[in-house]
Amino acid sequence: MPKSGAIVMAAGKSTRMKSNKVKVLHEVCGRPMLAYVLDALRFADVEKITLVVGHDRERVMDMFGGQKDLHFVEQAEQKGTGHAVLMTEKTMQDVDGPLFVLAGDGPLIRADTLKTLLKHFSEKKSAMTLATSLLPDPMGYGRILRGEDGRLLRIVEDRDCDEAQRRIGEVNPSYYLFDSTILWRFLGKIKPNNAKGEYYLTDLVEILLSAGQAVEAITAVPPEDVLSINSRAELAKVSAVMQARIVDAVLASGVTITSPMNTWIEFGAEIGQDTVLEPFTFIGAGAVVKAGSRVPAGTVVARGERFGGI
Repeated sequence: MPKSGAIVMAAGKSTRMKSNKVKVLHEVCGRPMLAYVLDALRFADVEKITLVVGHDRERVMDMFGGQKDLHFVEQAEQKGTGHAVLMTEKTMQDVDGPLFVLAGDGPLIRADTLKTLLKHFSEKKSAMTLATSLLPDPMGYGRILRGEDGRLLRIVEDRDCDEAQRRIGEVNPSYYLFDSTILWRFLGKIKPNNAKGEYYLTDLVEILLSAGQAVEAITAVPPEDVLSINSRAELAKVSAVMQARIVDAVLASGVTITSPMNTWIEFGAEIGQDTVLEPFTFIGAGAVVKAGSRVPAGTVVARGERFGGI
């Protein structure tokens, strides 16, 4: 029986991205954005993962199928996050420990943040723990409402906020962790009492607190990591952040990049120590650059290709 699990939302359309391809398959630095979320969960030692699929589900299942820890559940009619989780109840009933619920369109997520969430959850023995972030511009995100004692009271979605609540800078980036047994006991109590008529998973905060269950919120998500993708502009911003992370890792491995701002390296490229990358080079995903190489300005090393020589 798996001791930990995760439910990942991957059913959304790409309406604002003007695309026929499901959002989570759009690439960030050479790989689908969903792959980064799955990596973070696996690095946090999560044993069983269920993807909630809907639009373009065949393509998602074709790309990610065949992975032993990965399961798929269809949300044919999208009625909100609470409804999506409910669709997975039968599949995830065998998880007897902590259960993450995450969005599939947040590729900047870090395993360290998930580990911090797990540690706090375990220490406090809470029914629900969520990770929050402090943003200078919180527009578009659900706001965290706390009491005078600092304890979490509830989460208010952006579209449902009044003027005072809109000024709150602490937001909900949708990192949830539940006691799986308690989640299934209370999930059915969510009602669609909101502007969109959807079943919000965030309503569980008030439901659990009113039932005397412990709910915790810790500020653990760096503002940079909160960026999710709903448009091509946001895809470009997230890709730029991810590219900076990749470049930093390559530099730390002993590679010289003469102009980081004018170099693009996709995820999974292998670049040997003492290599020099001159400006305007592109290194594709799965490419291998031999140690000690000098890659001339303007060179394209395509995905899966090998480059070697001094």
